[in-house]
Amino acid sequence: MRKQRPLNFALALGFVFALFAASFGQSENPGDWQTFGPTGEEFSVIMPKDPVAETGKMAYHKMELNTRLYLSAPATGPVYAVVSLSGIKSNPALYSEMERMNSYVDAFKKFFVPRLKGKEAVGKLTLTKPRKLNGHDGREYQLTIADLSGPVQVYSTRRRFYAVVFLSNKKEDPLRERFISSFVLPEKMTVPAETATVQSPMPDPAASASNAHEPNKPKSSGAQGAEGSTDSPTSADTKATETTADAKADTKADPSAPGDKKAINGGNLNGKAISLPPPIYPADAKAHNVTGVVTIQVTV
Repeated sequence: MRKQRPLNFALALGFVFALFAASFGQSENPGDWQTFGPTGEEFSVIMPKDPVAETGKMAYHKMELNTRLYLSAPATGPVYAVVSLSGIKSNPALYSEMERMNSYVDAFKKFFVPRLKGKEAVGKLTLTKPRKLNGHDGREYQLTIADLSGPVQVYSTRRRFYAVVFLSNKKEDPLRERFISSFVLPEKMTVPAETATVQSPMPDPAASASNAHEPNKPKSSGAQGAEGSTDSPTSADTKATETTADAKADTKADPSAPGDKKAINGGNLNGKAISLPPPIYPADAKAHNVTGVVTIQVTV
């Protein structure tokens, strides 16, 4: 009897191992998995070989989204899926990135649930926590469809939206972490501040002040001075203060000055000045008590 015990123990151990392997299905075999990174996508993931790929379009509100689905759903095993959507472009001037993400999540639910369980299927999507992957903002949800449930991780890049889905009818499935944690996106590229400034130029406050004071006044052409005056600058160095008794406050700059700066008629700009040094009172004028309007040129 003692000689049969090792054999019985080996048979029992083999039977337990067979049940353990059968419970995970063929997908547990590393040879049945592959690193998957479709052409035209930004992601890579490890999942069962030869997933079904489906591309199409989806009407969402007044937009048309491009849809891509990569799905492995064996009859006896869990569901592995990556959903790729595009069409809601990043536009901070119209909506925030959070609003963009919310729209994509809503579109994902409307797209994915019917593809998996039919048009009448109802899916419950519950937010569990925020996530981040290589600089890309993301979230994690819990999705339940009929008897299947599991995590969904979503990420938004500049070009696309991705949802990584694992669903199973088991409470704890060791394949879940293996699939979900293998999803990779490239490092997020930051946009230089200079580029953002060029794309959204700010209006010139001095030009706005000019338009507010003289909305109907035509622009100057040629090297003329202010309206009603025949005085005009004769050189590029005429930025110095000039004192005349009957010159007017609005004097336009010479277009031939260096850099071809355009004149700005802003009226009284004292309230807008950062520095307001007093003009020099010429000694001869002071001696003879000569007074008058001081005309200056400001180059912005």
